[in-house]
Amino acid sequence: MTIAPDIAARPDRAERRLIVIALLVIAAMTVLRIVYASAIELRTDEAYYWTWSKESALSFLDHPPGIAWLIRFGTAIFGDTPLGVRFGGIVAMLVTQLLLADIVRRLTCDARAVLFAVLMPEAALYYGLLMAKVAPDVAMIPFAVAMMWSLVRLAQGGDGRWWLAAGLFAGLSMLSKLTAIMFAPAVAAFLLVPDWRWRWLRSPYPYLAVLVAIAVFSPVLIWNAQHDWASFRFQGVRATANYGISLRTIGDYIGLQFGLVGFVMLPVVLSGLVMTAWRGYRTREPVAILLSTAVLVPFVYFFFKSLTLRVGDTWPMFMWPVGFAAAAINLWTMTKERWSERMIRSSLFWANTAVASGIAFVVIVFLYYVAAPWNFLGKLDPIGAEAGYEQVAARAQTALDDTGATWIATTDYRTYAMMRWLFRGRVPVIEINERGRFQDFRDPGMDRIRGRAGIYVGREPDNRSPLWENIPAKREQLGRVERSWRGRVMDTYVLEKLTGWTPELSPPKDSPLFQWKVLAGEFEKRERTASATRSSFLLPLWEKVARSAG
Repeated sequence: MTIAPDIAARPDRAERRLIVIALLVIAAMTVLRIVYASAIELRTDEAYYWTWSKESALSFLDHPPGIAWLIRFGTAIFGDTPLGVRFGGIVAMLVTQLLLADIVRRLTCDARAVLFAVLMPEAALYYGLLMAKVAPDVAMIPFAVAMMWSLVRLAQGGDGRWWLAAGLFAGLSMLSKLTAIMFAPAVAAFLLVPDWRWRWLRSPYPYLAVLVAIAVFSPVLIWNAQHDWASFRFQGVRATANYGISLRTIGDYIGLQFGLVGFVMLPVVLSGLVMTAWRGYRTREPVAILLSTAVLVPFVYFFFKSLTLRVGDTWPMFMWPVGFAAAAINLWTMTKERWSERMIRSSLFWANTAVASGIAFVVIVFLYYVAAPWNFLGKLDPIGAEAGYEQVAARAQTALDDTGATWIATTDYRTYAMMRWLFRGRVPVIEINERGRFQDFRDPGMDRIRGRAGIYVGREPDNRSPLWENIPAKREQLGRVERSWRGRVMDTYVLEKLTGWTPELSPPKDSPLFQWKVLAGEFEKRERTASATRSSFLLPLWEKVARSAG
């Protein structure tokens, strides 16, 4: 879709046509996400979050409970199906677009800028397709954008009550993922840099907003107070881990941003943010300061973290929707500041190119996973790497039938989550270690476990882990099963019969079967050694495409 720079000469008919086209694009892309959500089996983390949605815990070790509530919303409508689990993400995308549209409309009153703001997410892979993949970031993004929207309303009208709305949405953001705290520098700059700072520093509203945010976030605080501040300590290890400077982790971070935001879109958004920051801090304009700082500060922070640590593929994704709004507003502002016609035409060309090429790329990726039979990336494929668990579950069901066992044991949360998802409560599933992940989880059905044989399902070489020295079960080898996707073996699993032992759901905190303190360090080690496998459409895709073309 191309937005020509001469629309101002004929606004009514041209803009109406563009609005219709944009609505059709959004409708088509929404249908695409629904098809993707229905057709692709859950990934392991999605299944893990689905298990949370079945619990009544106030919070969880890994993340706050927002994602569990979002999944529960979808499954209440569509049941325990892939679409039901992912439906909340589809709604979150539409809500985010509506908020972006209103932010840009209020600041520009220009239909072209609004259209850019709502189509940019459609052209970015993470949002245009992968908002259908549930993650804590998906739950956080609409609330984070709603917080920005509230502050825009505050800047426009000067009504201090919008601070309270911002505090509400800030609390909901934090209730979804802790990285929402990274918007705090932007809010502080919004409060303190403009000339209005003394007015708001003397007002009760900003302080009441903080109290509102804390009150909304209180379930996480209460849960952590009851559990030795487990979440904060767990996340603290991940945030402070340092394994030495690595060019690979820097390349991963930059490559992820290009892949998930867009190879043309990322430079367009970053250049718009830099211009917005320059303009905002030079003139002390509150909204420009807010929007630019909300993205540039986390972007720079993650860059420096990537010098020594692999930045997860979803970690920076909460910030880019704000960047889309800033980039769209910047295009409009350039025309008002009377930049040269050549510069304006060039900026519009690259923005149009980013939207058109980005949407095309999203559609190509969608077709590859939904319709194509090939596996171009082998074990590096981010979807294929977590596919094929149905084969493992089928073999486990056969083992249950043959041995008379009544429950399934695992030793990693991914296998645990997929077994729970695929058996849907028909058989109790327990991860016998890492019990720090499952604090306040309900009884999985100990009456069907105690005194009965179980089936251990574990990825090689987890069956040879020193962990087993602490488990007095008698183990009988039953066989192996391969998990494959599109003709490529992704992993091999062993099945064993367990007898003479009942797993302990709440081992002592110093037990190797509890071990949540170690989990965070082990998480980073796994991420570092398997980053290519778990990256979403990273550099290996383009390396392989280049090899094929060459």
